[in-house]
Amino acid sequence: MKAPSRRTNRQGLINILASLLSILGGLLFGFLLLILFNPGNAMYGLNKILTTGIANLDKLGKVMYQSAPILLTGLSVAFAFKTGLFNIGATGQYTLGAFFALVGVIQWRLPWWAALILAMVGGALLGSIPGICKALFNVNEVITSIMFNWISLFAVNLCINNMPLMLANAWGATNKERTVSLIGAPFMEYNPNAIIPRAGLDKLMNSQYMNIAVFIAIGIALVIWVVMNRTTFGYELKACGYNRHASDYAGINAKRSIILSMTIAGALAGIGGGLYFLSGTAQYTLVKALLATGFNGIPVALLAGSNPIGTIFSALFISYIQVGGDALQPEYAKEIIDIIIAAIIYLSAFALLLRGWIGKLFIRKQKENSNRELADLPDTSALPQDAASEQEEAAQ
Repeated sequence: MKAPSRRTNRQGLINILASLLSILGGLLFGFLLLILFNPGNAMYGLNKILTTGIANLDKLGKVMYQSAPILLTGLSVAFAFKTGLFNIGATGQYTLGAFFALVGVIQWRLPWWAALILAMVGGALLGSIPGICKALFNVNEVITSIMFNWISLFAVNLCINNMPLMLANAWGATNKERTVSLIGAPFMEYNPNAIIPRAGLDKLMNSQYMNIAVFIAIGIALVIWVVMNRTTFGYELKACGYNRHASDYAGINAKRSIILSMTIAGALAGIGGGLYFLSGTAQYTLVKALLATGFNGIPVALLAGSNPIGTIFSALFISYIQVGGDALQPEYAKEIIDIIIAAIIYLSAFALLLRGWIGKLFIRKQKENSNRELADLPDTSALPQDAASEQEEAAQ
């Protein structure tokens, strides 16, 4: 295997430093808000944010549980970024994927793995539409993605309202096995294979949230990394993202690459919806607001520098911060907690700007080192040609 180049290593270091600086900036802003709204408990609040996620195994289990869906939506956004597209429709694809998964396990009594395939299909179908509009009609994918976020939300709500078996009560559809009944029977008795297996992790970590979903998400992230970095297909997608016209000239079908890129991105977000709502602890509610998990995929992708491996760690961090924010009550009102979490999450957008600044500093430092090395070489202009060559060889 070819060893990573010095340039690749440097770029990876720049990405990590930019992400860490963005995280520190977000935490600082959050701390200032804590001081502003409740000065006496500011340190207590910061401590809760930083330590709650590892306070016990139950909290750690919740961090891992919440990281699975945002890892997939982050991977969806990152995949599109890598191919030169902005998939802001991840929340709609996530919603439709969740709906397809719930229909599979509630209406058709499918096992959880088959429902996840349905979720992938649902997300892929919705993701393909902006891709087709971009490839064939040159319509900006941001516009179509935003529109289809709302279309998918209201379409799902409309469908659930007209599917009696999907209605656990007047408010939403569910796969929660303990407290909610469907047609008079507990959900687990209705379809015992619908819940993602826990594989003993719930008992090991003493957490009702734990199942194998996070490991499925990590496995998908690793597969996407291999596809993007070790296959001809991934190379073609990235080449199209760098320069569509140049890739056309090189014989790459740019239109096909755009459609496939958005379709795969939608499929990833759809799987995220399936993983979350097949956990046995989550409930889909009929509300007129877009689900935040899809949008949280954007900072996950930005923090990771659109690297599939990086999305694993950035998703765990975002989930960690969310669990810490939930522990701040009653010292801080829920709205204050939401502002702090939002500031920490969305300040990660500065990672792109910081990445450019740090890259310039690296280049400047490299030039200074090169100039210094040249200055230290002996002057061979006055020596005979043979002697000058010997000194140059010795210096090398």
